[in-house]
Parts: sequence; structure tokens; C-alpha cells
Amino acid sequence: MLLSIVVPCFNEEDVLARFHDRVTAELAKMDGEFEIVYVDDGSRDGTLPLLRELAARDPRRVRYASFSRNFGKEAAMLAGLRHAAGDAVVIMDADLQHPPELVHRMLALHAEGYDQVVARRTRDGDRVTRTLTARLYYRAINRLVDVELVDGVGDFRLLSRRTVDAVLDLGEYNRFSKGLFSWVGFRTTTFAYENAVREQGRSKWSFGKLLNYGLDGLLSFNNKPLRAAVHLGLLLLVVALGYAAWIVADALAHGVDTPGYVTLLVAVTALAGVQMVMVGLIGEYVGRIYYEVKRRPHYLLQETSGGPEPADTRVTGESLWETVAPK
Repeated sequence: MLLSIVVPCFNEEDVLARFHDRVTAELAKMDGEFEIVYVDDGSRDGTLPLLRELAARDPRRVRYASFSRNFGKEAAMLAGLRHAAGDAVVIMDADLQHPPELVHRMLALHAEGYDQVVARRTRDGDRVTRTLTARLYYRAINRLVDVELVDGVGDFRLLSRRTVDAVLDLGEYNRFSKGLFSWVGFRTTTFAYENAVREQGRSKWSFGKLLNYGLDGLLSFNNKPLRAAVHLGLLLLVVALGYAAWIVADALAHGVDTPGYVTLLVAVTALAGVQMVMVGLIGEYVGRIYYEVKRRPHYLLQETSGGPEPADTRVTGESLWETVAPK
């Protein structure tokens, strides 16, 4: 069996060499062949020269692809899956927060017939506020989306070949891989591991990026927010009719009183805010439609180390894996 390790990289110069040494040392202990597919997501440091060096040192088992610019981790994972030739594929981060020692456990569970083996990290060591926020988010989002998202489950997982092929068949532009992995299904098992500390550098995930990622998860797998807008509109209509009926009844019983300036101002302001929220919500869905119908590629490659043709040649109209491989 051939095992592929897919590693998205963005400015990982400080830790990449240590990651490579640890993962190759672990994979050398197992039976069977393996390959490591690195994807450089437009790094601005020395990540790409280091990938060239690693590939030149072991061209049979180490390959890389480099984007023309930073397209994001979702695009990098997609590129890695497209270029992975293994019977099973493991997605890992290069910052060593995904312990390479767990790959053996994943392979053992895969041998038992599981198509997805998912590593779920504990939140030991996280700030209390982040832990509470994450738990509230997952509790809320699982009431809304059509797939199940588990707290602590990320991209660190093993996928069987048929699972990889199923994920690659999902060609949408706006990708939320956590949801896609859950959506394709197949036999899945999860095990917990202790949260590892990032060895070098700082996390690329700012609060704003985490917030946008959370919104992507909310909007990518359901239209319930739009339904909620309809329900809220109907509720406001009923409240307005009830309030109007009360005003008429009060005027008939007690005569016309001083006009309710404050009530009118609050009502207009509240309704304007609700309308803006609803317009923004509709705009989010329309924006996703806009990007889908343009059918732009998820990424562009500027350089690769050579290797098999991508599973989806729509990336550039032809296989850049071969045409831009360095001489």
C-alpha cells in the first residue's frame, strides 16, 4: 500500500526541516511505500527553496507544488489531494501541532476498514475564553448545518482512496473542508490526542480569519439563515399588525394621545437594522453564487517538482504539474 502525506505550507521555513525529519523517521518504521506531497501556498520566506532541496534529496518520495500566490489553506489541501497518488492519504500541518507519531494509529484503524480516521485534539492548554467560544460555536452551528461538525476535529485525518476521490468530485469554489469530509460520509472513526504546542512561529489564524471561517461553515451547508429571515419577517409583520390594532383600540377607547415619537424612532431604527442584516445575509449567498458561476480555478501553479498528472486538469486548462516542472 502506498501512503501519501499531504502537507500545506505557508511561511514554514523555521520548522519545515524538523517536520520532515520527524515524519520521515516515523514513516520509515512502517511496512509499505510512502510519499510526501508538500504544497507551498505562496510563502514569502525560504519555504520554497527548502522544498526544492528536500525534493532533490529524495525525488522518489518527496514532491512539491508551489502556488503563484497565496490562495489559502483550502486550496492547498485541494492541490495536495489532487496530486496524492496513495491508496490512503493523511493531511498534516507542517508546524508539528499534528504529531507524526499518530500516523501509525491511523493506519491501524484504516486496516480495520475505516475510510476516514480523524484525530480530534483536546483543548488542554487553550485559553478559557477560546474553549468556551469554540464549544458555543459548535453547539450552535450543529443546530443549523446539514452535516455534523465536531469540536476539536480539524484537517488532521486519514482518507481512503475512495474518500479522496469523492471529495475531489465536489467541485465547488467556496470550500469548507470540515463540512465536505463530513458530507461524503463513509465509515469514520475518531480518536483524541493531546493538544501539541506550536514549535516555531505564530499561528496564521487571526480572530478575523477565524470569524470568516466560522461564517463559511455556517453558510456552506444550508440555507437555514434565509429561512430564518423569512420567519423573522413574518414575526415582525404579526407584531406590527398587533401593535396597529392596539393603537386603534386605544384611540377608540381613550381618544388620540400625544404621538409616540420615541416608539416610532425605536421601531424605525430596529427595522432598518434588521433589513441591513437580511440584505447582508442575502449578499453573502449571492457572493458565493457569483464566485461559483465564474468557475475560476481554485489555484494556479508556478512550479512543481514533477510527478503524476493532477486528477482535475481544470486547474489551469492543462497539467501544470508537468509543463512548469523545473528543468
